[in-house]
Amino acid sequence: MYEYIRGNIADISPASIIIETGGIGYFINISLNSYSQLSGKKEAKLYLHQIVREDAHTLFGFADANERELFRNLISVNGVGANTANMMLSSLSPDELVAAVTTDNVAVLKGVKGIGAKTAQRIIIDLKDKLVKLPETGQILHAPDNTIRNESLSALVMLGFVKRDAEKTITKIIQEQPEATVESVIKQALKRL
Repeated sequence: MYEYIRGNIADISPASIIIETGGIGYFINISLNSYSQLSGKKEAKLYLHQIVREDAHTLFGFADANERELFRNLISVNGVGANTANMMLSSLSPDELVAAVTTDNVAVLKGVKGIGAKTAQRIIIDLKDKLVKLPETGQILHAPDNTIRNESLSALVMLGFVKRDAEKTITKIIQEQPEATVESVIKQALKRL
């Protein structure tokens, strides 16, 4: 198992990053929370979690060890896979997620795509005693409108949403809130799609 990777950021989008180290570019899935912490940097250190399947070896990267630990707790719950856990960490900040679990807030968890009432309840039952308060990240991104639209669309398509539906939702959000950041556009889109 890999612990972390440190290297130059060759490419970054709200759903993935390519870290170049030792002459090799590693494609790593990231959450929106990690994206907000890494955006604009030239180098990064990511804590890794590797998923090995018969047909793929997938890396998930996190800007801090606490977020990785939360991811690992989420995938330990029956019915929550790596992509669903990553979607949860993109839809909610680690603080919001921990607060929802520790206060038995099923409605907040059900607001994440792919999480139904039974799965939300299972997450709360399995993780309530395991989770501790995580530090806030609270980084805000500023980017031109076109970049916000393109990065948001790219992230939503990589997360499995239909491009046409994602475009409509993103356009509506940007019209309603012209000052919105990439992170806030994606979070709102995840709740609306």
